[in-house]
Amino acid sequence: MATNITWHEGNISRSEREKLLGQKGLTIWFTGLSASGKSTIASALEQHLLHLGLSCYRLDGDNIRFGLNKDLGFGQKDREENIRRIAEVAKLFADSTTIALTSFISPYKSDRDAARKLHEDTGIPFIEIYVDAPLEIVEQRDPKGLYKKAKAGEIKDFTGISAPYEPPPSPEIHIPTDKLNVKESVKIILDYLVEQKHINPKVLN
Repeated sequence: MATNITWHEGNISRSEREKLLGQKGLTIWFTGLSASGKSTIASALEQHLLHLGLSCYRLDGDNIRFGLNKDLGFGQKDREENIRRIAEVAKLFADSTTIALTSFISPYKSDRDAARKLHEDTGIPFIEIYVDAPLEIVEQRDPKGLYKKAKAGEIKDFTGISAPYEPPPSPEIHIPTDKLNVKESVKIILDYLVEQKHINPKVLN
């Protein structure tokens, strides 16, 4: 662990930055099984927010493993480190007044709780969205063929098959994707953001 280091504050506070840029930063954390619809909904939300003139950026579980987290595997310790790093990156985006969208399976409640605490300790909103689809449904979707490989023993530590997923007990938003389509899901999230005053309702007009 690094020592002999000092945190350097800038000349602009977060509240001043938000006032100058006209929006608030926050992190929207999508969690759920593979093929539950996390990335699909996050991508649609990102597109919608950008068309409303809001700065946002999507951090995707697979994409991050091509670069920042390419040194990590899928065992429990590596999964924990994967989420720790993403929580830190998302917090930096949110601190800059960007709306950070993260779509990660993030199977362990303790890791998601740690990500939340990291944000809330510095006053940054953290919105957990449980993208919920029954195992039988995601197995039917299986766009990458991963569930089939996991059941055949070709993939170890696969969430939902050979590794656990701990559903959020009290997420800010619960989206059952076996009942709601992408458009309906995005609307639920937008309505919540407006109701909680995370975004100005004027941008919707």
